[in-house]
Parts: sequence; C-alpha cells; structure tokens
Amino acid sequence: MNILLTGFEKFGKEKMNPSWDAIKDLDGAVINNVRIFCRQLPVSFKRAPTIVKELLRSIRPRFYIAFGLAGGRNTVTVERVAINIMDSTKPDNDNYTPKDETIFEDGPAAYFATVPIKDIIKVLRGKRIPAIISNSAGTYVCNTVFYSGLYYANKLGLETKVGFIHLPYDTAQVLDKDKPSLPLSLIKNGIVELINFLIEMKNR
Repeated sequence: MNILLTGFEKFGKEKMNPSWDAIKDLDGAVINNVRIFCRQLPVSFKRAPTIVKELLRSIRPRFYIAFGLAGGRNTVTVERVAINIMDSTKPDNDNYTPKDETIFEDGPAAYFATVPIKDIIKVLRGKRIPAIISNSAGTYVCNTVFYSGLYYANKLGLETKVGFIHLPYDTAQVLDKDKPSLPLSLIKNGIVELINFLIEMKNR
C-alpha cells in the first residue's frame, strides 16, 4: 500500500510554506510496510492538476492527503468539499488570475472528501492540535488540487481516498505579524499520527 502526501511551494512574499515543510522529511519512509510518497506541487492553477493526475496514475496510492496553507486561520482545518471553480483576485506563481472558470468541464459541481474527516479531526485533537472541519476550501489553487485529486481518482478508476487539510502559518512566519500560527513541530507530530491512523484503517 502507498500513501501520497502533497504540499505546495512558496508563494507570494512568504519565505516558506508549512504545507511542504511539514511533510517533506517523510518522503520515502516505510511504516508497517506502507510506503510514504511526498511531493511538492506548484502554486499553479494550470500545472498542478496535471501533476496530481500523473502522481495518482504512477503511485496509485490507497490514500492521498493534500496539504495547503491558509494563512489567517487559527486552527488546522480538514476540508469537507471541493468545488469545480477557479476564481481569484491574486495571481498564482505563473501570474495567472482565473475569473469564474471551471476546473473540468465534464466534472460535477462539487465532490465531498472521501476520507473520514471527523475521524481525522479526532486524531489531530488527540495530539493536542486544534482542528475543525471546514466547509470551504476557497477557490484558489488549494481547492483546485483538492478537486483534481477527487476527479482523477474517479476518472482513473482508482480506489484512492482523497482529502485536503489546510494548515495555519508556522510560528516562524509570524514573528513580525499579528497572525495566528502553530509550531511546525506540532503539525509534524499530527501528520505522523494521521498516517498511522490511515494505515490502521486499511487493516480494518
């Protein structure tokens, strides 16, 4: 069994992206005969979906959890729904700013996460990480990646269960900002616990 985790490259004026820094050291790990693949995605509306497709096709993970940054949120948020729209007031890293564009013309209006989001909340809170369910992944690249994972898992006929988790700023990012944050070390511990939970799910 394989588990795929993705995070994003840096964007805007940020010098880091906790969605990638929290998972990158897990790449190649083998836990209870389960291999962990961690890949960095571009903050790109157009390029990220194609990369997600190829990752799913080649790795064929049992679980795919994508991580993104939601600077300003004060908890980890486990997303419930991905919508078939790209809409932004700020450009991505390719300087592209979509306006009310569908992600896939043949896709449904929305998909629900196929991982057990309430169980994931319990796992994270068990590691003393504040975590809640979010009913909006926004309309930026995070939502596009979440939707693409669900869309391609279906199109490729995979059994992959897909979820998306938004992380707040790492504490190191807000030393000069009045913004909520969590220590990256705490997030890392929660992700390891999440992986153990997914492996346990597979064995049920």
